[in-house]
Amino acid sequence: MTFDSFAPFAELAAQLLSLCAPSADDGAHDLSHLQRVWANVRQLQREEGGDLQLLLAAVLLHDCVAVEKDSPLRSSASRLSAARADELLVGFGWPAERIAAVCHAIEAHSFSAAITPTSLEARILQDADRLDAIGLIGVARCFHVSGRLGSALYDAGDIDARHRPLDDQRFALDHFHTKLLGLASGFQTAAGARLAQQRHGRMVAFLDAFRDEIQPFEQ
Repeated sequence: MTFDSFAPFAELAAQLLSLCAPSADDGAHDLSHLQRVWANVRQLQREEGGDLQLLLAAVLLHDCVAVEKDSPLRSSASRLSAARADELLVGFGWPAERIAAVCHAIEAHSFSAAITPTSLEARILQDADRLDAIGLIGVARCFHVSGRLGSALYDAGDIDARHRPLDDQRFALDHFHTKLLGLASGFQTAAGARLAQQRHGRMVAFLDAFRDEIQPFEQ
């Protein structure tokens, strides 16, 4: 495993990932996800400011306790990760106030936790992680997770859920309407909101093209 992608804190990344390396079994929350979120953080931080060391620790540890999307513990996942992050950073001798800042950013990054971020670093992490949930990367991750959970691509009889409730546990395409298409309106930073609109547009274009390709087969 190489840590150059986490510059300028490659040594810290090596230390933390030696204790909490992401699983290779979940392609939506693997090392490449952490690398992309860190790249998003760097881009946002250049415009918004913020403590990069705190941000890196939060990025690397924000999913350090893995909870499946269909688990009843899903809304507690970020709190569980924050608790684990607290243990790890105490072991590294970090000051309590810096640990608390990292833990708040981790707790508040999650959509399902519904915790309002109150620090700049928490706002940046939430935006950086959500940027990876939309756009074409978000499309790929959505179908990857849905496949792992055994969902169908879409409801062939009612693709747009005109005559049924949306159900993203059964149909991957429904997840765009239950969550993904609403994310761009809730970004916390100006830089994040601008990037989110670009990615949102790509996601909408994908859905339009997807629908065009299956339309001839609809009855």
